[in-house]
Amino acid sequence: MASKHHPKTASTTQRNSTGDSFFGWDGDTLVVNILGKPAAAKDAIGKPKGTQLKVSVTAAPKDGKATDHMVRFLAPLFGVRVADIEVVFGQEHVNKQLRIHAPSKLPAVFGDTAPSRD
Repeated sequence: MASKHHPKTASTTQRNSTGDSFFGWDGDTLVVNILGKPAAAKDAIGKPKGTQLKVSVTAAPKDGKATDHMVRFLAPLFGVRVADIEVVFGQEHVNKQLRIHAPSKLPAVFGDTAPSRD
C-alpha cells in the first residue's frame, strides 16, 4: 500500500519541538502536544500525561469534528481567535499538536510560562 504524503504532516523536528514537556514556545507561538479524548462528558483541560496535555471534548470523533470542536473550546481559554490556532498534525487522531499564535492568557496548567522577549 503506497503511503500518501500530506502537506500538513509535521516533520520529526516539529513533532519533537517541545522537548520533554507537553508545550514549548516558538517565539510568541505556543506549541502544545495534545492527547485528545473525544465524546467526553464535558469539555475540559486535564493534566499533563508525559509530553502531552489531556484535553476532553464532548464532540464525537467523526471526520475531524472533535478536533474542530477542541480548537473552538480552547481559543477563548488562550485569548485568541479560532484562526490563531493551527493543527500541525492529528486532525483525525487523538495525538495532535497545536500552534497557538500569541496567546493573551494561559490556562493554569501552563503556570507562569510566558515566552522570553529578549
